[in-house]
Formats: sequence, C-alpha cells, structure tokens
Amino acid sequence: MEATPTYGSSSKFCDGNDKSVDNTDHLVKEMELLTDGGVLRGKGGNSAEDIPIEALIDIFSRLDLEERWNSASLVCKDWSRAFQDPSFWQIVDFDKYFARKRDTASWWSTEFEKKMDKMVKIAVDYSHGDLRELHIRHCSDEAVTYLAQRCANLQRLSIKACQSVTDASVCQIALGCPRIEELDISYCYNISCAALEKIGLSCKNLTIVKMNMMNCVDPSEHRDVVPTEYLHAAPSGDEEAAFFAKFMPNLKHLEMKFSKLSPKGLRVLLNGCPNLEHLDLFGCLNLTGRALDDASENAKNLKVLVRPNFFVRRPAFHIERYGHWQLYDERFQTNVFQF
Repeated sequence: MEATPTYGSSSKFCDGNDKSVDNTDHLVKEMELLTDGGVLRGKGGNSAEDIPIEALIDIFSRLDLEERWNSASLVCKDWSRAFQDPSFWQIVDFDKYFARKRDTASWWSTEFEKKMDKMVKIAVDYSHGDLRELHIRHCSDEAVTYLAQRCANLQRLSIKACQSVTDASVCQIALGCPRIEELDISYCYNISCAALEKIGLSCKNLTIVKMNMMNCVDPSEHRDVVPTEYLHAAPSGDEEAAFFAKFMPNLKHLEMKFSKLSPKGLRVLLNGCPNLEHLDLFGCLNLTGRALDDASENAKNLKVLVRPNFFVRRPAFHIERYGHWQLYDERFQTNVFQF
C-alpha cells in the first residue's frame, strides 16, 4: 500500500487554473460560535493549538469537505490530525465543488486527472478502508482501482465525466465492492457492457444506476470544453438497456438522459426490469410519446417516467422540423428527431 500522502499546497482543492479555493471566513464563524467569546482558547488558555482533539473534530464536523481541506487542515499539526479522523471520510463528496463551477477544458486534461486521482487516494487512506460513499469527477482507472482494492464496504459511487475510467477498474469495483447500492457512471464513455455485466453479477444490492449522456444533439454547451471526439463517442443505448434488463433486474431507479435508446430497446428494458419505479429519459429523442406509453403500459411499479421533453434548436440540428419534442410528438407521433 502506498504511504499516506502529506498535506501541503499541492493537495488543496483546485479549479482548472490551479488556484486555491480559500474558505476561511466560514471557518472563523464556526469557531466563534463554539468558543469563548470568539477567542480560541485551548486547555492552557493560550492558543487554538491547545484545543482538545475531540473539540476540533466536533467543530470540523460542521464544515464541508472543501472548507476542512483548504482551511482547517493547514493551520497546525493538531488541526491536520483532527482533519484526518476516519469519521470524516466515510462519505466524501467532491461533486459539490464541480457543481458550483462551470465546466472548463482544463478539467479534461491529464494534469487535472492526476490531481483528482491523488485526492481520491487521500480520501481512501484517511477512511482506513471504511469509505462508504464517494462522489468524484475526472479521475482515472488508477484512482478507481485504488478504491476498489481497499474499500469493500463502499455502497454509493459516482464517477461522472471520467474519460479515463474503463472496464478494467469498473470490473475491479465489481470484485472488491459487492455492497454497491448506487452507481453513477454518467458521461463515462469508455465503460462497456462487459463491465455492466460484471457489476450486475457481483453487486446484488444495486438498485440505482445513472448512465446519462452529454447533449450531442445541441453540443453548444460543451463546445471548446469537452474533446469533440469524446463527445460523439456515446454508447448506443439499446445495448446497455439489454444488459440492464439481463443482469440488473432489481433496478428501481435508472437514468439514461440523452441516450440513443429506441422504442425496441425501451421495451426490452422495461420487460427485464419489472421493479423500476423511476426512469429518466430526458433528451432521448428517438422515443415518441406513443412508444413511451406502449412500452410502459405493463410497468406496474413505474411511478416516475421522465419524458424526452427537449427543445431542439434548428441551427444545432439540421432537420426540417425543429422546436420542442412534444410539439411534433403530439401532432405526428414521428421519429423525425431520430439520430
């Protein structure tokens, strides 16, 4: 096993331009609420360094991961030691950081990928192998394999937009993390049905899968950010649906936004996954309202069906008809938007 990484400037949360994100204001407010008159006093009444480790852990529990990482862990050795307490590392959500920012081309670089890999390894090591939930983006096989080999109790995994995650590491997840209940592999186009089969056979508790695609009908939101060849390498949809039906019959929640799923593929999916309660097909322009109604007629447990309901701009999609999916679907029940 690799040595536990040490903390320093290279381990901070970073944006695409490698600028540190500083959140000391919120940290100070938390300290003021939990100390004597806003003055940090430890056992000897001298400084913050003397605060008992138990009190530090209680204070840090009120901060989110980014604040602990960029502020609290860098103050002194005692604070760093409190930051490393395993109780903080059972649930690790890096996704909140990405959700607050706009996607940039630098996130799709090898250099940024290496930073994400390092952060995953730190989280795994500090959890002492007891990481239960991880949300990350833009990591590689190296990080996912490291996780799979050390965290057998993992229950929820989200690895969105990881262009360098392949079947090799996902199959390791199937072998090493059989307790997985939720898996999000959205925008990961190098994961094939072979890996889905392994996951389905090994992870019997799996009930939630998210395999959303990027919007390739109107790719303007990804222009100059996502590599063009990667954007157009999305899986077919029908093949994945067949594997869900065959190897994951206990699914209750499935997302396949912007998939190329066809009416035939939808029927196969719903026949093979009778327990589905939530199915999100937003942006799936190969599906008409009639196809959705016919396929879901016998899906007795389906409570939520998110329809394509997507607006197609004419400059983005060169067809005679354009506009909102529902407009033409209701009038013509046509596959004019099929791609």
